[in-house]
Amino acid sequence: MSGRLRLAGRVLRQVEIPVADLPVFLCPGIVRFPSLPTLRTQERQPHRFQVSQQRHITSVTSIPTTDSPKILAPLLEKLPQQCPGCGALSQTADQVAPGFYTPTRRSIRKYLEGGSSSRRFAEDEIIKAALENVASVEPGMSVGGFSIPSKQTSFPPEALTDFWKVKDTAPPVCDRCHNLKHHEIGAYIHHPSIQSIRDTIFESPYKYNHVYHVIDAADFPMSLVPGLHKLLHLTPQRSLNRRSKTGRFYHGKKTEVSFVITRSDLLAPMKTQVDSMMPYLRSVLRDALGRSGKDVRLGNIRCVSARQAWWTKELKEEIWQRGGGGWMVGKVNVGKSRLFHDIFPKGRKQVETTEDSIEVEASAGSGVGEEFAETEALATSETTGGDHKLPDTLDTSSLLPPAPPETDYPAMPLVSSLPGTTASPIRLSFGNGRGELIDLPGLSRGDLERYVQPQFRPNLVMKTRIIPTQQVIKPGQSIILGGFIRITPTTPDVMIMAYAFTPIHSHLTATEKAIGTQMHTRESNVENISLPETAEKITSAGTFHLKWDVTRERTGPITAREAVNIKPERLPYRVLATDILIEGCGWVELVAQVRKKACEMTRVEWRRDRRQDESEEWDSEPMDEFEEIDPSWPAVEVFSPEGRFIASRRPINAWLHIASKSNKGKLQGRPRKSMKGAKKAEKRRKAEA
Repeated sequence: MSGRLRLAGRVLRQVEIPVADLPVFLCPGIVRFPSLPTLRTQERQPHRFQVSQQRHITSVTSIPTTDSPKILAPLLEKLPQQCPGCGALSQTADQVAPGFYTPTRRSIRKYLEGGSSSRRFAEDEIIKAALENVASVEPGMSVGGFSIPSKQTSFPPEALTDFWKVKDTAPPVCDRCHNLKHHEIGAYIHHPSIQSIRDTIFESPYKYNHVYHVIDAADFPMSLVPGLHKLLHLTPQRSLNRRSKTGRFYHGKKTEVSFVITRSDLLAPMKTQVDSMMPYLRSVLRDALGRSGKDVRLGNIRCVSARQAWWTKELKEEIWQRGGGGWMVGKVNVGKSRLFHDIFPKGRKQVETTEDSIEVEASAGSGVGEEFAETEALATSETTGGDHKLPDTLDTSSLLPPAPPETDYPAMPLVSSLPGTTASPIRLSFGNGRGELIDLPGLSRGDLERYVQPQFRPNLVMKTRIIPTQQVIKPGQSIILGGFIRITPTTPDVMIMAYAFTPIHSHLTATEKAIGTQMHTRESNVENISLPETAEKITSAGTFHLKWDVTRERTGPITAREAVNIKPERLPYRVLATDILIEGCGWVELVAQVRKKACEMTRVEWRRDRRQDESEEWDSEPMDEFEEIDPSWPAVEVFSPEGRFIASRRPINAWLHIASKSNKGKLQGRPRKSMKGAKKAEKRRKAEA
């Protein structure tokens, strides 16, 4: 083994490409062993494995001076193979790279000694006592006035200790995840490419795989990965033709896809309101898919919210019933790791053999039984032993790390607002080999935070639903977001109402003042959160027209079918709107009312003389749409760093869900009687009596 490592070290010194150009997740075995000559004798450079620019303050952890391989070898055998937070392989060589463990850290020292990795509190003892009391109660007895049903089975003794097993045997996270979790500081890693994600999925040991394309609702559909089907060789989506095929195999494997829109609670306060948006979300996604989404059914869309637990239970059951390999694919900060916590089937390792045998026999014709048998045999071979020791040989050319032993309640990935928190694929099995869920590193999203000061970068992520205020943009005024993104109307004599659904502050001011604040040339009370050098890179991101008609939604009872029911065509005005998207941050809803003569809508002309191309580049292009721009449409011009991170979409009308107040708790029908002078009348009545 040592000879192979020395040979690998000589090869690394002789190649022209430095190790820093190799991301950790592409060759994880290099940083695993500190006995490599390149890692032991050569002086560590501060820029190793820091391929991209740092986005947060890097915390340097002190390491012991005794880094002899004889001392670190037993340490590596006791440490977990992977960090449960970011998925990076554990190592003690590079304190800046992910997966680095400091042996002197308190939690790691207790874990290596075989003790608890976390402190027990008084509340834990109360929970333990309550569980023991419940376990001692037999069915049919009454406790505190409540009787336990006779059909209720008693708790098994081993179930009472599951809480302590999970708490005591939880592996510690690496130093980078520790700093992210407790101090919110750290450095991000190299973002993988879509080609590396494709090669990783190709190494799946399962015959049947399913890709969950995670899309963020905050900037939907900007977080969509264009051309994902052809890039990952996925099964084509079913078309509207009822005779269309339901599946296709590539290289002996079948890989399907589902679109999961996360953080849907950012769109509306109630679940029923979000459910009513599904036709809108489906139409916007169809436009974003381009020509490939023109004639597909798009019945594979899920709109979930991990914070509010909307549709997560249904998605979890779907993952359990499907089995096989499940892959979480998406861009950074779209909520993959947070969703992973709620949809992973926990506590289902001990499945009932009778039910599983029935399911396997029933699905033998469709190939599901074969998949379950293969996955069960694979999981049995991978999880035998139950220890965390490294194998004798580690395949450093594999993009998929080895699968950890299966447990009922494994440690979940770390959830952080830092882009690129997940460093390597995190594999967790469920159902005693029934399937596996893999959280993949996120793809690059545009790097807007590179232009923002480090202390304000976490504020770019929308964590909770925003309730904006209505701002009326008059001629000669502009809205500035965060001090460095400016929205300026270009149509004279038109007032535009704006609603900023962004976590960064929006300010309405004169256009000249907004330009001075944006360019760092004017002292203002409006804080500019961008870096000083960002002012030189501010350019126009384009002109966006308010071209979608929302007259029926905005006019209220005038066009409501249950009220006046006047058709919008008969009104002397039109209400036009659009949503300006800021990548990874949110959107700004713009609405304007114009006269009917000034906004005659021109028909959208579709160019159909071009034949559909079968190349991969054609599927990734937007839909071949040519529309004649009406000069009478209201328009705005957006200025952003390098003219990027900005797009537009059909308006979602999120302000209408906020403006409409429910009458819950109020009297219906006749109003309450006035109580003015009630006390005087009561005194007069008593005096007369």
